[in-house]
Amino acid sequence: MSGKKSWALSLTAALFSLCGAGAYAADHYPSHTVTIIVPYGAGGSADIYARQLAQKLQQKLGQSFVVEDKPGAGAIIGTNYVAHSKPDGYTLLVISNTHTVNETLLKNKPYKLLRDFAPIAPINEASLVLVANDNVKAKTLKDLIALAKSEPGKLNYSSSGVGTPYHIAGEMFKSMAGINVVHVPYKSSGEARNGVVGGQVSYMFDSIATMNGLIKGGRVHAIATTGLTRSPILPQVPTMSEAGLKGYHANIWLGVMAPKATPKAVVDELNKAISSIVSTSEIKTAWAKDGVDPMVMTTGQFKQYIESDIQRLGKVVEEAHIHVQ
Repeated sequence: MSGKKSWALSLTAALFSLCGAGAYAADHYPSHTVTIIVPYGAGGSADIYARQLAQKLQQKLGQSFVVEDKPGAGAIIGTNYVAHSKPDGYTLLVISNTHTVNETLLKNKPYKLLRDFAPIAPINEASLVLVANDNVKAKTLKDLIALAKSEPGKLNYSSSGVGTPYHIAGEMFKSMAGINVVHVPYKSSGEARNGVVGGQVSYMFDSIATMNGLIKGGRVHAIATTGLTRSPILPQVPTMSEAGLKGYHANIWLGVMAPKATPKAVVDELNKAISSIVSTSEIKTAWAKDGVDPMVMTTGQFKQYIESDIQRLGKVVEEAHIHVQ
């Protein structure tokens, strides 16, 4: 065989291999256990919904999907772990708007979200609720603001760490209300929640789904929710805007990403599966009971959503003068 013919055959084989790689990856994915990293503590909304999603993905795709919590450093520890994982679709990351705010808040992170990760699909979004422990006599937002102003620096609030949606919601409240309140960051939302229930901290912003049981059980009292409209789960609780802080709005959303070089065919397969799962009437009905709305987007739309949220929350960080303590 001549050198030219041999070279041509080799080139053809290489091109065929490249063209077929995506189709092969999709056809044979997943072939073994997929790990979903949640960069937050157990018991929070990200952990809860990641486990629900993992169960449904396992049923749909025929392989085990296991959730592993790697909390700490405002989601950086778990996120950086995935950034350095093999880009084959077998290590995925659950993200939230903690990640989009951190793009502005934490300049020296070991990764950049859209440089080092491939967007797969969103999961859901929900409003938050502001709750206080029973040692705090204020039952309304106006009373809480008045109490904070009468005793500057005495009240405190908990969050699951710097840059988390709960922290940002708390700092927006401080800025818009003009109050001096101390932020107490915990390693996880579960620990932050325990701090409020146990009376170590005055109040916190938390997901309605995870706080609802404690509200109904009388362990804490709800002051306001953070959505544009009242939560169907807590219809008796006014929004922050209704309660006197006009224009206040905060939420929490969740999504899934993978290391940047993950094959497009695998990313598309996961997007298709996740979108199908969160669109089912079963999931919609179950999540509606928690005041949670499913989100469905293409990978391209999800990337645009992330970009937009980075810009939006960057403005919040600057206007509220939020900084890492």
